[in-house]
Amino acid sequence: ALAAERALFVKLVGSDQSRAQRHVFFAEREAAKVSGKDIVKRRIARVGVIGAGTMGGGIAMAFANGGYPVTLLETSHEALQRGLATIDRNYSVSVTRGSLSEVAKRERLAQFKGSTDYADLADCDLIVEAVFEDMAVKKEVFGKLEAVAKPGAILATNTSYLDINEIAASTSRPQDVLGLHFFSPANVMKLLEIVRADKTAPDALATVVDLARRIGKVAVVVGVCHGFVGNRMLAARGSESEALLLEGAMPSQIDQVFTDFGWPMGPFQMGDLAGLDIGWRNRKARGLSAVIADTLCEQGRFGQKTGRGFYIYENGSRTPAPDPEVEALIRDKAAERGIAPRAISAEEIIERTLYPLINEGAKILEEGIAARASDIDVVWVNGYGFPIGKGGPMFWAGLEGPARIIERLEYWHQRTGKDVFKPAPLLKQMVETGSWNGDAIA
Repeated sequence: ALAAERALFVKLVGSDQSRAQRHVFFAEREAAKVSGKDIVKRRIARVGVIGAGTMGGGIAMAFANGGYPVTLLETSHEALQRGLATIDRNYSVSVTRGSLSEVAKRERLAQFKGSTDYADLADCDLIVEAVFEDMAVKKEVFGKLEAVAKPGAILATNTSYLDINEIAASTSRPQDVLGLHFFSPANVMKLLEIVRADKTAPDALATVVDLARRIGKVAVVVGVCHGFVGNRMLAARGSESEALLLEGAMPSQIDQVFTDFGWPMGPFQMGDLAGLDIGWRNRKARGLSAVIADTLCEQGRFGQKTGRGFYIYENGSRTPAPDPEVEALIRDKAAERGIAPRAISAEEIIERTLYPLINEGAKILEEGIAARASDIDVVWVNGYGFPIGKGGPMFWAGLEGPARIIERLEYWHQRTGKDVFKPAPLLKQMVETGSWNGDAIA
């Protein structure tokens, strides 16, 4: 029995899944390292959070859970009370589940101080804004912060996409400005993308990297570009979603391919969960369109919160069910464009979603937006549900075979002419060297 157990152990240790999980373990520790070990960090005794909505409330809870007093700011008393009530309700759910005691709940709620006056942020050492994703609104907030924030206070934006250099440039203290991109729900999700702007001071960066660890987050330092690492790659992964629908794949088929791969959910179920209006707003701001998703939004179908999106959610259920109306819409839009539906294989869906994801990761490395390929893996395993048993997209590229990935990218680039399929030079280099810029793979 012992011999059989040992043989099984040796087999498992040598498996791709075991190697992938060890890779992620060490990658998370490597990602937390920033240059300049002897930098004196700034003292963080109180945190301010602007916006008590879903994101702001979650961020405030993350800091309170880590033991930090929080000043939570809203524009009106009603919005503030709504946000505080949601926080109270979230803690009550934890008490009901047995993951938090009633005493601990009271202690955490005691960390919150609500306000509608920016002057109440004057004693905060870190202020995080979580307001509407609009550059003009962000700049207005930072303008108000300049008038009240004490010298040396770190000013952070929770933007998912916007140019933090532009936000920093609108202030007289760009050295104090950086991005803290939390993932929703912020009090639960482990990943924190820390965005270093061009003029972010080294001690401000080192302070928030250390702070992330103190509040139980897995931190990855990234550079400024549209969508940073995670959302930029997510856009590449989803760039063919609409084309796949119009050519004959249904949302449930594509989502099934993702869950079979090991994702917790597919892109259409994820869109419904997050709210389709978020992507719609972002597309409109950038002058982009997505014929199926935009039409659903125009019909008020924003996903789970409205009971209908790509799927239908009967009687408040969170379980998605295929909707014949959506399938009819897809067929109608395809017919308008003269596209005849065809059978699309699981293999093709992988090639047109996950291969562009890897290709975009290679471009991000080339541009220095991420320091290491393993940092990208940490982002995707902790923030987007990439299966840990496959080690993240850049590690999985080594398992899948970079030569095959390039060959299929070139095939789709030739067939569609889309830049998302044009193989990155670093991906081609990886075929020859077996590594991403010195990061060994697989």
